[in-house]
Amino acid sequence: MTAHSLDHGLETLAASARAELVREIDASGAWDADPAWREVFEAVPRHLFVPYYYVGIVGGYERRSGDDPDPRRREQWLRGAYEDAPLATLVRDDELVSSSSQPSLMAQMLAELEVEEGNTVLEIGAGSGYNAALLAHRLGDDLVTTVDLDPEITESARQHLTAAGYHPAVVTGDGARGVPERAPFDRIIATCTPVSVPVAWPAQCRPGARILAPFGTGLISLRVSGPGHAEGRFLHTPAYFVPLRGGTRVEPEPQYLGGLPVRARGHELFRFLLALTQRSLDPYEAYVVWEREERPARERFGITVSGDRSWAWLDDPKGPYTWPLP
Repeated sequence: MTAHSLDHGLETLAASARAELVREIDASGAWDADPAWREVFEAVPRHLFVPYYYVGIVGGYERRSGDDPDPRRREQWLRGAYEDAPLATLVRDDELVSSSSQPSLMAQMLAELEVEEGNTVLEIGAGSGYNAALLAHRLGDDLVTTVDLDPEITESARQHLTAAGYHPAVVTGDGARGVPERAPFDRIIATCTPVSVPVAWPAQCRPGARILAPFGTGLISLRVSGPGHAEGRFLHTPAYFVPLRGGTRVEPEPQYLGGLPVRARGHELFRFLLALTQRSLDPYEAYVVWEREERPARERFGITVSGDRSWAWLDDPKGPYTWPLP
């Protein structure tokens, strides 16, 4: 038995579990900005995109699979596929390489993307293929492109998409460089975290396009105003994704926080500020800003991209608090 050929009992369970997941996402308010995504999540079966996944255990990961000979473990796999939780889908040497994101966060990101009929969408980070399937169900196969650097990831995503009846363009390549042969795009959505906004992304967008991407521990929503120019603010929600691989990598410098008050070291919003300013401010200067500005929430921060330059800012892109990004 495979994840694509469930017996009748598990098919019934899958339908029930998917309906429960949709109700849970609905209650969270994740797609309030665009309720049309509810029907999409009802229609696309997540279990087809995670025929196996890994759960963390002491000392490593445990594999759960729809091919498990034990019927109880197959049921455990299926129930887990419909939990509102991220699922590790590729682990190498005990390191997480790829995952299927938390469905409610995916729903919020898709709603914030503000897609319209006829929009062309580029997804950075193919993952399991589930997000590309959701986009293809809403917009149509021909308008959706997903790219990933890892050929193992793109091949498995392509197989999952085919099994579920979707055929968007699946490209093996460096997501930081976009997909110029499929440009221009009306929307770009990233499911992995870059260290800066790659210049190729706004350059491959039409004016008025939207770019939504994880950054630090948040989600930045950028509006493209012209070739190579984009600006926007962070959403209020925290977000944690695997790093974008490829392109020019600028590794974070280690930061010593021992001399700072405990309330800052452990505060999630202070960590967010550190992620934005790590190349410009040492942690003690960042702490002064954080306290002076009364511990600002994510929505007060933004990013501006202009050609090959980009910078983060607090409140105003031309205000006193701006920090160049790598």
